[in-house]
Formats: sequence, C-alpha cells, structure tokens
Amino acid sequence: MLNIFRQRGLSMVELLVTLAISSFLILGITQVYIDNKRNYVFQQSQADNLENSRFSTLMLDELLGKAGYRRVPDQEMFDAFPASSALSEHCAAFPIEAVITKIKPDLGSDQVGFCIRYQPATAGELICDGSATTLTKDKPFLYPALTDTVYVAIKFTPHASDLNKGTLRCITSTASAELVDGIADMSIEFGSGLTSEKRLTASTPFKLAEAWSTTDGPVRAVRYSVLAVSRNNQRVGDSNIYTQYLTTARATAKKRLVEQDKNQIYQLVTGAQAIRNVMP
Repeated sequence: MLNIFRQRGLSMVELLVTLAISSFLILGITQVYIDNKRNYVFQQSQADNLENSRFSTLMLDELLGKAGYRRVPDQEMFDAFPASSALSEHCAAFPIEAVITKIKPDLGSDQVGFCIRYQPATAGELICDGSATTLTKDKPFLYPALTDTVYVAIKFTPHASDLNKGTLRCITSTASAELVDGIADMSIEFGSGLTSEKRLTASTPFKLAEAWSTTDGPVRAVRYSVLAVSRNNQRVGDSNIYTQYLTTARATAKKRLVEQDKNQIYQLVTGAQAIRNVMP
C-alpha cells in the first residue's frame, strides 16, 4: 500500500509576491539610510565650517584689538610707531603713527590680508605664530625699545585647485604659522581718516585694503569677511551663501570660486572693529 503525503510550501505566485513586497521594503530602508547619511555629512560639514568661521573671527578680532597698543599710554604715537618698512617682503611700508597697513600680494596670486604692529604688554606674551615676545625693559612704566615692537602679517592664501585647502596664516619676522584651513576666500576693507580729523566720517568710507593708500590717512577701522568651505561634493542643489558672495567678490576671486566650485557647502562670517588704541 502506497503512502501518499500531501506536499506543503509556497507556490510560485506567493513567492513572487513576497519578493516584490521585500524589494519595496528594502528600497525604502535604503532611501532612509541614504537620506540620513546625506544629512549627517551636511551637518558635519557645517560644523567644520562654523568652527573655522568662529576661530577666524576670534583670531582676527584679537589681533585687531592689539593693533597700536602702547605699553606706556602717555608715549606719543610718533615716538612709539615711527615710519617703518618691517616685514617688507609681505607688508607695505608703515607710515609714521600708522599701526595697520596692507599686504603686498605675490605677483599673479589672489592673496588678501593686512599687517599690524603693536607693543607687547608683557615679556613672554605669545604672538599668533606661537613664539614669545621679549622686552629689553621689562619693568613697568618704561618705554619699550623700538626693537620690541611686534610686526604681524595676516595673509589668506588660496589653493591652486581646491577651495577647501585655502589657508589663513600668521607671518612674523621669524616664523610663519597656519592659523586655519578650509577658507575659500577673504575680503578686507579699511576705514581711514586724516590725522587732523581723528575720526572716521562719511567722507572717508570703507574701501578694499588693496586699494588703500597712505593719502587716505591712517586706518581707523577694519571690516572683514571670511568664506569657509567644506570638502567637495557635500552639497545637493544651489547655495544661497555662495551665490550672494559672488555678487560682491573681487573679479579674480569670483573667477577662482566659479572654476573651483564642486558642490561644497559654504559659510560666511563678517566682522568689523575700530582700532581703539589709536582713537583720541
């Protein structure tokens, strides 16, 4: 007598329906994963941009706050800061009493920045390049020697092919140190006024630092913009910050930004500071 067993299992139709439903579930989960990963990358890139922006602002404001500082306040400006060509490789000459001047960009480059000078408050005070200051007369209420004056050049240098590799550097007579990278562009404007005016007026508006000359009078305020940028291919769609920045960018900077834009994420920070140490 033959034993007949009933066969049990999935039919071909049931298997195909199961595979179809599973495919839709897998596609949905995959899309959620891709979206979350894209959002995570965007947030990380923005966090890096914010960190670079805040650090740049902190460093620039701190340095501008030191410009023109005199260790003994009753020392005359023309005695404390005579005409000087220190850091002449990087900086234009400092006129008498001037504590800020423009940089001398390398031929064919798109470098931007400014140069300052000040007297150190104490011996051992750190300069932005990491070195310590020295004072020939360390006792209080003594005029420091002219050789004690600190000269600093702050220079933005773009990369030849990658916006994310642009750097902001601190340059002194003894060293050069990178302050921050991931900078796509920088703009510096000087607000100047004649010595007799002792103030910044509407007749002496801000102008680009590279267009400033000694005939405009000493610099009494500095306005800056720093454009931070992420790595390539981190952005989907357009960037309002990038588009708006291009409308006011210098011609050379605009050309470079357009050529090197590879879907990066941008962050813009701006600031302005009066040079309080030279105010009457």
